[in-house]
Amino acid sequence: MQTAVVILNYNGKFFLEKFLPKVLQFTPNADVIVADNASTDDSVAFLQEKFPTLPLILLPQNYGFSKGYNEALRTISPEQYTFLLLLNSDVEPTAEWLEPLENFMQQNPQVAACQPKIKAYHEPQKFEYAGAAGGMLDKYGFAFCRGRIFDSTETDTQQYETNTPVFWATGACMMVRTEAFWKVGGFDDDFFAHMEEIDLCWRLHSIGYEIYYVANSTIFHVGGGTLAQGSPRKTFLNYRNNLAMIVKNYPTTIGLIRLLLIRFLLDFVALIRFLSKKDTKQATAIFKAYWHFYKKFGFWREKRRNTLKSKNSLAKIFPKSIVWLYFVRGKKKASLL
Repeated sequence: MQTAVVILNYNGKFFLEKFLPKVLQFTPNADVIVADNASTDDSVAFLQEKFPTLPLILLPQNYGFSKGYNEALRTISPEQYTFLLLLNSDVEPTAEWLEPLENFMQQNPQVAACQPKIKAYHEPQKFEYAGAAGGMLDKYGFAFCRGRIFDSTETDTQQYETNTPVFWATGACMMVRTEAFWKVGGFDDDFFAHMEEIDLCWRLHSIGYEIYYVANSTIFHVGGGTLAQGSPRKTFLNYRNNLAMIVKNYPTTIGLIRLLLIRFLLDFVALIRFLSKKDTKQATAIFKAYWHFYKKFGFWREKRRNTLKSKNSLAKIFPKSIVWLYFVRGKKKASLL
């Protein structure tokens, strides 16, 4: 069984310079491949000069995360690699980080994807925002992590030391079975970036696979390398793609209608909250996300028709409202839920 570690890069020379040597050092038994999303910095020149033998996939334009990975992975032989490890360029691996993931996947054929423990590069005692100890989805479609709820991240006190089924594995460092990835059609090209890994994992759940957090593998993630946390563009993509993901994957029509109504109310409260703080950029981003989504509702509804859905996937969703638990009940840690 062979693994391809694929790093999708866009204007990330700084991170490649800093972290790629360690990826190569700590990944001796897998093939490391860099796919460049038409960077406008000198990432490609740097790679060609410093790592001339490293496989490099040059994409003709910036396709974003979802289509960028799809286009890059299509050039990789599925017969050659049993597993694909999708890795952000701003990740520092630890020694023997990959082997626990490979071993777990080999021993558990029902698992389609997994992720390691993800800690913050600049605050190594804490979990990192984008993934932490595995991703969850609440009953209203809000994503959170074991180790991170909204903007509250936990200190790692070994509270998540058991391999655990989760709803989604982060795209910052996701190992996925090649066969399963293509069986559900890969990432959704139209997401561009953000939420595409949750959408992928939901589709994997719908065909009977499981997603896991593997506790004995650790990486450190900088985060926000392309779009910083709090960027209006990031807010727009998160809100729009979250709605698109729900429409595509929620298995019952009546349940979907009810969910969209509740989400509108909750997201409207978030918009008003930003306005009350005079953060018009964030409020505008939410408004634009809704405008764009409902303007193209027929497009997303057509995707719903073409997406295999299963009521069994609902059993993997956290059955309560994380908004209520966090903002009203004061539950700031996933370990307290």
